Amino acid sequence: MPTRSLSAILALMLLLSLAACVGQQGGQRGRNITVAPTGEYATIDTGPAMALMKRLHSTSADTRDAAIREVLANPQSVMPTVLYALSYALFAKGEKDEAAFWFYAGQLRARYDANRCADVSARQAVAVLNQNYGPPINQYAFQDIPKLKKLIPMVVEWEEKTPHDYDHRWINLHGMGAMMRSFDADKAPKPLSLPEADWPRIGQETREAYLRGFNEAMEQMEAKAAATPAAQPAAN
Repeated sequence: MPTRSLSAILALMLLLSLAACVGQQGGQRGRNITVAPTGEYATIDTGPAMALMKRLHSTSADTRDAAIREVLANPQSVMPTVLYALSYALFAKGEKDEAAFWFYAGQLRARYDANRCADVSARQAVAVLNQNYGPPINQYAFQDIPKLKKLIPMVVEWEEKTPHDYDHRWINLHGMGAMMRSFDADKAPKPLSLPEADWPRIGQETREAYLRGFNEAMEQMEAKAAATPAAQPAAN
C-alpha cells in the first residue's frame, strides 16, 4: 500500500481515538488544542480497534499473522475498521480472495453502522475507509466477475447472520456532533443512534441496497462490454 494511503489510514485511526485535536486561533496563534469528547461520546472505547489495526499494518509478518488469527477467531466482535485492516493484511500476504471477502464484509458492516447513526455527517468515515483500502481489492476482485458474483451474496449472508458484538457508535466520532458536543457540553445531548427498534429494518434495507447496487453495477459492466466491438485480428 502506498505511503500516502497508509498515512491517511493512520490519520483515520487517530480519528478513532477518544480525543480530537483541532487548530484554533487563541491566545497563542495556531496553537493545537486537545478536545476530549464529553458525555456519551466519552464512553466510546476504540482503543482495542486501534491496537488491532496497528498490528495488522505492522511491518513484522509475525505480528500481522498473530493479529489476523485473532480477528478471524472472533470477527463478530471487531469494529468494521478492523475488518478493513484485516483485508489489507491478508492481501499483503497473498491471500487475495480472503482479503476481498473481508473488505466487502467490513464495507457492508460500516454502511449499516452509518445508516443507523443519527449524525449524518459521520457517514463520511465509510468513504474514507473505501478510498484507502478499496483500490487494490477492487482491482483484483473485478478481474474475475464470475467469482465476484458468488462472493458478494456470501458477504451479505455473513453480515445478516453474524452478531454485531462491538460498539457501533465508533462512527459517531467522525461526525460534527462529537466535536460540537465537546465545545458545548452544557447543551442537551442528542441521540447518537436512530431508535434501536428500527435497526432490523435498517440492516435489511442496507443489505438489500448493497446487493442491488452490486447487481446494477454488474449489469452496466456487461452492457458496456456487449456494446464494445470485439478487436479484429490484424490483417496479414
